[in-house]
Amino acid sequence: MILEDQRQAVVERAPDLAALTPGRTGNLSVRDGRDGDAFAVTPTGVPYDGFDAEDVPIVGTDGEQLDGEMAPSSEVPMHSAIYRREDVGAIVHTHSPWATTLAVARETLPPIHYMIVAVGKRVPVAEYAPYGTDALAENIVTAMDDADATASLVENHGLVVTAPDLATALENTHHVESLARLYLQSRAAGLEPATLSEEQLETVVEKFESYGQ
Repeated sequence: MILEDQRQAVVERAPDLAALTPGRTGNLSVRDGRDGDAFAVTPTGVPYDGFDAEDVPIVGTDGEQLDGEMAPSSEVPMHSAIYRREDVGAIVHTHSPWATTLAVARETLPPIHYMIVAVGKRVPVAEYAPYGTDALAENIVTAMDDADATASLVENHGLVVTAPDLATALENTHHVESLARLYLQSRAAGLEPATLSEEQLETVVEKFESYGQ
């Protein structure tokens, strides 16, 4: 069974995805390292606890399904495009409520807290395109590249987070969701959230790098 470890990781971490996104609306994928030419991805249309490792689809970075008993996520074009263009090992896509609230408002998440540097100095918003299309994938990659970020909101859709590995991608998805909640709760209370300066953010980046993060 090809990419056995990656398939097992998809099965084991699917419950984490379920905790972040309603219904069956999210997806995640992982490949072998940051330059593999194939990845394991959640199947489409099944409960997150309704598949085994051999069911997990394996898809090439060209978008072609190579193995697996089930059909892959409808967002394969997004995953494959990111893997072709970005030096990442895993991708998580959710419709988590607080991040998606920003997405439907088409608002960038600013640097209101130092933990934002886990994904960049802000979380940009990618232009809307129909789900499962090459256009959507291109918009997400462009937004992340322009912002020098590893995450992006997607207009009227949700959140995409990339990372070297699946555990980090899921952890950073939680970070973005938490920061989106803090930001929106502050505004709902009639407060204007303060943002960190470029100098303050650079200090945090340096500290993270010294810790090996």
